[in-house]
Amino acid sequence: MKALAILGSTGSIGTQTLEVVRQHKERLEVRVLTAGSNAQLLIEQALEFKPDAVVIADENQYEKVVTALQDTDVKVYTGAQALCDVVQQPSVDIVVTAMVGFVGLRPTIAAIEAKKTIALANKETLVVAGELISRLVVENKVRILPVDSEHSAIFQSLVGEGDNTIDKILLTASGGPFRRFTSEQLQNVTAADALKHPNWSMGAKITIDSATLMNKGLEMIEAKWLFGVQPAQIEVVLHPESIIHSAVQFLDGSIKAQLAMPTMCLPILYALSYPERWEFEAERLDFFKLGAMTFEQADTERFPCLRLAYEAIEQGGTMPCIMNAANEIANELFRQGRISFMAIPQIIEETMQRHTVDYTVSLDTYLAADLSARSLARDIADAIS
Repeated sequence: MKALAILGSTGSIGTQTLEVVRQHKERLEVRVLTAGSNAQLLIEQALEFKPDAVVIADENQYEKVVTALQDTDVKVYTGAQALCDVVQQPSVDIVVTAMVGFVGLRPTIAAIEAKKTIALANKETLVVAGELISRLVVENKVRILPVDSEHSAIFQSLVGEGDNTIDKILLTASGGPFRRFTSEQLQNVTAADALKHPNWSMGAKITIDSATLMNKGLEMIEAKWLFGVQPAQIEVVLHPESIIHSAVQFLDGSIKAQLAMPTMCLPILYALSYPERWEFEAERLDFFKLGAMTFEQADTERFPCLRLAYEAIEQGGTMPCIMNAANEIANELFRQGRISFMAIPQIIEETMQRHTVDYTVSLDTYLAADLSARSLARDIADAIS
């Protein structure tokens, strides 16, 4: 049995992780579940899976969870520090980091320091603190298994390749709902429009990031740290069918790719089953029904967030952290209807231009940069709205 702690169990990745557990109860057990503020779903999950402990980050929801679980053996905790404490429990083997955003950084570091295997879905951890995380992984001899469908595809393409050199990573993107929109059309899109992703069922923040192509920028930075390549070796390819989940080109020109129907359950399953492949009940890819696959270049003029991500990682230091903080603020403001779609890259770029970069590698450095960049991004948003 592999014992899991699922950080963010009520979100999109978390709920799909539990679907994988349901199909493999003889191999997987849940020891820890955590949620931000969705107390009701956390309670339902706890009653079904009977973990050792749950954490509700929102302290206002603590009493509700305690009351609902008072007749069980489940221990209930609250607050940000509890997220770091529960992942260090000796009973946990694998920590699934399914939390969205910068908030996932500290619990992931705590899990690494406790020498847990990390099933990484929180891409912001490597975007913000890739250099620090890479060092901690080596020091603690910890394995990171990617959960993002693109990074799982790259990982699967590298299995069996040993020390063969990567020539290029082909990072695929659906292009989101606005792939064919002109710059003029993009001026008037709403959050409701952006949340209608053509292929994937994801959380709201990630779905907006997909529409701006920032999600692909974050994944590019994540791929750099996971696979030890330079940003120039990572080529973003728009593939609207979302069947090829990413590919690797080697020095001889050969390309290996992983293909499947667009479901996050498969990369989650592979991270939890690796190095084995377990059976899973899901729709199979049928080439005859598919018929054709198409590929396009990403347009960084209409979607400048992707360009900004390349610029951030090239500059290094805290710049990716600054970019990520500004994006989280702009993304939230757009979902609230307070700024336009095209104001998102404007806020990010201006924050990057006005914020000082620090090249010190430490958690405190990243925490400070994130805090100040968020404040600056809000000020810029207020000025342009």
